[in-house]
Amino acid sequence: MLQLRSGTVSVLVGCLALAACSSWSLTEPPAPPAYNVRSATVVADQAVPPVPPTLLSAINDHVNAAIAATTRDTALPTVALTIRVTDLRRGRSFNHDRNSVKINIDAASLDNGAVLAIASFDIVNYTPDPTASNDLMAEDIAARIRSIFVLNAPPLVN
Repeated sequence: MLQLRSGTVSVLVGCLALAACSSWSLTEPPAPPAYNVRSATVVADQAVPPVPPTLLSAINDHVNAAIAATTRDTALPTVALTIRVTDLRRGRSFNHDRNSVKINIDAASLDNGAVLAIASFDIVNYTPDPTASNDLMAEDIAARIRSIFVLNAPPLVN
């Protein structure tokens, strides 16, 4: 009886090992689609409290600087980004230092206006200073957009 159980266990382990090996693939997953981003527009949905214009212009400046720093060697679909700030929350948490923003992005073709890609994400930072919060959020949003749309970081200016 003991031999039967140990044989059954070894058969089960062998089946599990085969199942795990069969799920492995030798081919890499396809790369995400890339686009030649030519411009970005930042807008805000009606939010309570309203989104400060300084945050919108800072996001616009950071993203457009990344677009200007990016060059493409291959022909890719040309798109324009519409970046929408859909929600902004400030001074949340016990210490009143948690700030969050929700972003939705549409990448529309410059050829026919069709939306080729969409993205959505949340950014959270922790600072009690609203001025620093705007700067941190703008850079965090731009960094995420650079990552999603494979844009280069602009050079640092002294």
